Amino acid sequence: MRSVYGPFDSLTPAQAATWTPPPMAEGHRGRYLWTDAFGVLNFLTLGALISEPGPYAALAARLVSAVHDTLGRTRDGTRRLPGASDEHPLAGGLRIGKEDEEDDPGGDGDGQYHHYLTLWMFALNRLACATGDRHYNDLAIELARAIHPRFVRDRDSARPRMYWKMSVDLSRPLVRSEGNLDPIDGYVVFSLLQEAHGDGEVLAQEINEYKRILETKWRGYASDDPLDLGMTLWTAHWFVGKEPWATELSRRAATCLRALCEEDGYFDVPTRYRLAFREFGTCLGVRCLVANTGADAGEKEKAYWEALTARVLDAWRPTVDREPPSVPEKLQPITMVMYAAAMFPGGIEHHVRRSQICSHTDLANDLGAGSALRQGHAVPVRS
Repeated sequence: MRSVYGPFDSLTPAQAATWTPPPMAEGHRGRYLWTDAFGVLNFLTLGALISEPGPYAALAARLVSAVHDTLGRTRDGTRRLPGASDEHPLAGGLRIGKEDEEDDPGGDGDGQYHHYLTLWMFALNRLACATGDRHYNDLAIELARAIHPRFVRDRDSARPRMYWKMSVDLSRPLVRSEGNLDPIDGYVVFSLLQEAHGDGEVLAQEINEYKRILETKWRGYASDDPLDLGMTLWTAHWFVGKEPWATELSRRAATCLRALCEEDGYFDVPTRYRLAFREFGTCLGVRCLVANTGADAGEKEKAYWEALTARVLDAWRPTVDREPPSVPEKLQPITMVMYAAAMFPGGIEHHVRRSQICSHTDLANDLGAGSALRQGHAVPVRS
């Protein structure tokens, strides 16, 4: 975390309250939505580990403001995105933070990704939990309402469809195909936002539409992508044991991951041909899987997954546990924040009840992503 956000651990509470996040090597104008979402979560985890969490919550809040002031604006920074205002900064969504223009011929330009946006909503929800300030959960709901009708089409049909990537102004799809996890992310995160809000109808229509997609989507789930598999395990764990689709989806993702290890030999390939941050996403999901594994599964099953996590982290430690990390400059921020999260993804059960924002203790138990590294050592998450 320090390699991305500087020596924040030396700041006084007063300095933390006015801290300006340094521009990252990654992202347009130094901000990238996925990376900064994990940054927020990691700051909150640090705060949950100490008796005075305020400074770390302040750092998370300052990072949130920086993201909204950069990625919630047009690329030239002169105005809010269409539909947004200073009073409603997320009513126009949030840019990905890609360095190239959205119509870049390479096809990897700026725009808006549904799965980045839902991860950011989750980070805002966790900040509301950590601070007791409902404003952040309300902002997440504002964002949810703004982006849902742009990404989801045929909303009145039995099986709505989704776009994977939208333009910066949300006026047109840039990638018309549907993401593997997008409707599942939407269902889970929107449900968490609604539960924290306390009004069981605030996102009811949107949740219902995601559920209709989800009911067909998960049945055909298959993946050979380590990050996709890890994030599937993480997303599903919120409803494992509560809703049958989540339990079965988690099982399918675990089966795919086993095949990736044992049949494809993915993790036998030298690390120079792999990407660290994608595998840290695997580790995050596997830790959630292990924590969710019942006693009847046996120690052998848990040992298998714990050994895989250790193998992956050990393979990358010589690369990331050094100053500076031996990672290409543009990949360093996303790699390091996900390494921090992979070390200790936190507890797996969500304790927010209707009309109640969770406490600092709840956050330490709930946080679905996060710890941080200080001076090269992992900070353990208390149970």
